[in-house]
Amino acid sequence: MPKTKKAKPDNSTKSSSQAKATKPKKSPKAAPVKASASDEKGLDFARAWVEFPDPADEEQVFRCDLTWLTSRWNCIFGSGCQGIQAGRADDGCCTLGAHFSDEDDEKRVAGHVARLTPDIWQHHDVGLETGWVSQDEDGERQTRPYQGSCIFQNRPGFAGGAGCSLHILAVKEGREPLETKPDVCWQLPVRRTYEWIDRPDDTRVLQVSIGEYDRRGWGPGGHDLHWWCTSATSAHGAGDPVYVSYRPELVELMGKAGYDRLVELCEQRLASQLPLLAPHPADPVA
Repeated sequence: MPKTKKAKPDNSTKSSSQAKATKPKKSPKAAPVKASASDEKGLDFARAWVEFPDPADEEQVFRCDLTWLTSRWNCIFGSGCQGIQAGRADDGCCTLGAHFSDEDDEKRVAGHVARLTPDIWQHHDVGLETGWVSQDEDGERQTRPYQGSCIFQNRPGFAGGAGCSLHILAVKEGREPLETKPDVCWQLPVRRTYEWIDRPDDTRVLQVSIGEYDRRGWGPGGHDLHWWCTSATSAHGAGDPVYVSYRPELVELMGKAGYDRLVELCEQRLASQLPLLAPHPADPVA
């Protein structure tokens, strides 16, 4: 598995995300997102955050959004997902391809791409002959968009299965998909950011925030997405909360000790007397 990465060592005070989604093209002036009355909820609502020391690193603290992590969100790709681009629901959130977080991310993915075969990767021949990496308008490297979606995205009707061929490879080999997919792909829709905090006693601590990758996480262009699942009621019907269903990803993002402490706090929250403080508005009403 890829190692859990920490903040850049420059001690910058600016918050930074380890893996970033490919940004959709933004309109000249992005207007506030308008949630669908029947599905998407708004972006601004009360959230319950908790902060705790990292049991494995005394110079690091976690700041976690319990509203999101105890919500009933789940991925509904292929079973109700409307897609981030109108008319391309089958692409889900893969329409734009995925930026690599760094050289190690690209190198790791390349090692798994080498094991893809034509029976599980629809665009195998194209990818190997003309490349599966491209550069965006800023010169940053990403998976190549091909015929309207990521080149690794198998289209409906493909015999090897629709969806991400790197995900399919992981399942076939008994791996976690986070091992084979680009960082941003397996992290979504969980967002990890870093910020160095200056304390009154002239010490510094690295604050690692774990929360919801909502429309704003995409940048200004996120408001122009056709649909986004984290605030959609149709994607909030899972039997397990996010902190349970996303265990492998959260362990990778936080480390085992940090995740175990998060579980304790999430369980305490869910065991408290109903109604919960600051529930996710897209969750089913109890």
